[in-house]
Amino acid sequence: MDSYKFLDLHIYRQGNTVKFLKTVVAITVSAAFLGGCASPTVVESKQTNDRMMSCDALKTAYSEAKEFESKARKERGVTGTNVAAAIFFWPAMLGTYKNTEDAIEAAKERQKHLESIAAEKKCPAIS
Repeated sequence: MDSYKFLDLHIYRQGNTVKFLKTVVAITVSAAFLGGCASPTVVESKQTNDRMMSCDALKTAYSEAKEFESKARKERGVTGTNVAAAIFFWPAMLGTYKNTEDAIEAAKERQKHLESIAAEKKCPAIS
């Protein structure tokens, strides 16, 4: 009789463990999916070493900021991730849109900041 009670308890615990593991897997997959939606990099518009950069370094940093802006604009468009987000979890689509807006704005601010430093240093046009 005692061995049956132990067996019942063991099966009950296994059932809870399976449910728990399914929940953990579902949460992990959801987090990975949602984390992948809002992917554009939001650059810092002003960085500590900006004023110490040479004209060539300013031009390179400006090009990188333009590239960040371009990538953010592409993320805003129709991508597989965005379509899946719109179908399965529309709030993620809103998060992606907000993140791309932040990334575009930060990249534009960085470009303006670098242009002003280049003008102060009398560098040739960096844009």
